[in-house]
Amino acid sequence: MKRNIFSRIFHFYYEGFRTMTVGRTLWAIILIKLFIMFAILKVFFFPDFLKSGFSDDEQRSDYVIEQLTNPK
Repeated sequence: MKRNIFSRIFHFYYEGFRTMTVGRTLWAIILIKLFIMFAILKVFFFPDFLKSGFSDDEQRSDYVIEQLTNPK
């Protein structure tokens, strides 16, 4: 029976991930690092400047437009 290309690709990766041993540990490390980069670092190092600096959406949009159109 001939399967379509998407089914063959899915089964190729499914079987590969199912049978790997060291790869699971590496994927766990990768996912933990991504979580640290995007969740934890964002909270501490990238505060929401527009929320804290302006009271409403109109002021925020005016600031963003001014910063985009008037380069310094």
